[in-house]
Amino acid sequence: MITRMSSLFLRTLRDDPADAEVPSHKLLVRAGYIRRAAPGIYTWLPLGLKVLRRVEAIVREEMAAIGAQELTFPALLPREPYEATHRWTEHGDGIFRLKDRKDADYLLGPTHEEMFTLVVKDLYSSYKDLPLSIYQIQNKYRDEARPRGGLLRGREFIMKDSYSFDVDDAGLEESYQAHRDAYVRIFDRLGFDYVVVKATSGAMGGSRSEEFLAVAEVGEDTFVRSPGGYAANVEAVTTPAPEALSYDDAPAAHAEDTPDTPTIATLVAHLNEAHPRDDRPWTGGDTLKNVLVMLRHPDGTREPLAIGLPGDREVDQKRLEAQLEPVEVEPMTDEELKEFPALVKGYIGPAYDGRTVLGEESESGIRYLVDPRVVTGTRWVTGANTHGQHVLDLVVGRDFTPDGTIEAAEVRAGDPAPDGSGPLELARGIEMGHVFQLGRKYAEALDLKVLDENGKQVTVTMGSYGIGVTRAVAAIAEGTLDEIGLCWPRNVAPADVHLVATGKDEAVFAAAERIAHELDAAGVEVLYDDRSGKTSPGVKFKDAELIGVPTIVVVGKGLADGVVEVKDRRSGEREDVAADAVVDHLVALVRS
Repeated sequence: MITRMSSLFLRTLRDDPADAEVPSHKLLVRAGYIRRAAPGIYTWLPLGLKVLRRVEAIVREEMAAIGAQELTFPALLPREPYEATHRWTEHGDGIFRLKDRKDADYLLGPTHEEMFTLVVKDLYSSYKDLPLSIYQIQNKYRDEARPRGGLLRGREFIMKDSYSFDVDDAGLEESYQAHRDAYVRIFDRLGFDYVVVKATSGAMGGSRSEEFLAVAEVGEDTFVRSPGGYAANVEAVTTPAPEALSYDDAPAAHAEDTPDTPTIATLVAHLNEAHPRDDRPWTGGDTLKNVLVMLRHPDGTREPLAIGLPGDREVDQKRLEAQLEPVEVEPMTDEELKEFPALVKGYIGPAYDGRTVLGEESESGIRYLVDPRVVTGTRWVTGANTHGQHVLDLVVGRDFTPDGTIEAAEVRAGDPAPDGSGPLELARGIEMGHVFQLGRKYAEALDLKVLDENGKQVTVTMGSYGIGVTRAVAAIAEGTLDEIGLCWPRNVAPADVHLVATGKDEAVFAAAERIAHELDAAGVEVLYDDRSGKTSPGVKFKDAELIGVPTIVVVGKGLADGVVEVKDRRSGEREDVAADAVVDHLVALVRS
């Protein structure tokens, strides 16, 4: 197929768009692949659509290889199925809701678990019908509060979502592994660096959960890995808890004046000066920081929550939200704090002198969850709920008892891996795929049952497997671009060869035309810059580098010597090839 630049619906830009934040976003707009329609919503132009369709083709091939069958659901969905699973409420502000002229409620589908479950319930009723894997590649809609990064976080996007249906957990495990293996093949073919990490299931529910992350500095996800092979999304990292300690010989808790200590650093400095330890200096890790937040539940109710963690750590908002999803987390305001007079801003602590302010049987009634490091017998310095005072030697299990633990503290490079495989290192990535075992959550909510081989009704167990298809385009671009433009891997590029005819000599254009047709006849896709002499060679070269087709062929002055230039876009290497032999050379290059 020959695509001619003279008639292609394309306008390249020399300057970055004002709203673009990341390199892939800038270059996809500048190179004429996408155009912004609204925040988080993009129009796919012809070149972009070619790349998108190639990504979809790879996904379809690998899904077909494991026997998954494609269907398509509507994007406009009725309220009732989502009411049955409580997700009409649980999605909160994250979905687009609308009413028809009869005042019936609808939503634009963010995911389709309910629809997949119901269509199987409608058509299948026996164990003989299972296992089954079905999928779709379809537009999704989420009312993102902060769309960013172009295609990386949009309000409308294309996703491949597939679901497996099995009679028992052993079948689910097989279906899960088949999808996981297919994802490895898909991401290997897409051509960017990725890792597979342990993940949380979030509001989707389920048990085993893994994410495929494209390694990229612009990624929104932080993940960790260890020398021994442990890898996890930071939200799924579990903190190795120390052993409980005996506190039989611990001194009694005592309040001390700690003036002018508004921060952990100033508190530690004061402790080392006024109350020095015999064994070592005080550190931030000896203090117990207490953070107050408000939880907004899907039904609109609000609940206060206190989080206790070592003072040398900060609360990681994403880790906290992952533990509480679908509940939303907001800081507690000063006005809300006034509703709890037992708590003194800047000097909040769980207990002192017989008063329990946070934790079990507390007078505030606020639920108190602590970091796993805050174990029975550990001694802390924390607020005395009196201005200018902190409590020393406050012991967990003796002076206060938390309501439970929560993984909310930041994870740091050098922290021990949960499996003992070494210190963790941190990196950033873009979530490209997520596979997890849903189990029976949706099947139970929607009454999806089949008759087993004994004639007994059993609830079907499900797996869920998603790939961000539009996000994949951005991730590939992000992982392969350079300082001058896009640089597509051959299997997703909008063409195999970018053929450039330069100058005004009619013989040049005639030779380029011949090469284009012979390549097309050989099954090579050609993007042919056949624009007239009014378009300078410099502009054509810049456009070719910006657009990023993997092989650039220049027919120009060298034709007088019987050669054309072949350039590898990724490496920049150039070679002169005889004009009469260039078609065979390019066909071999493309097929290799």
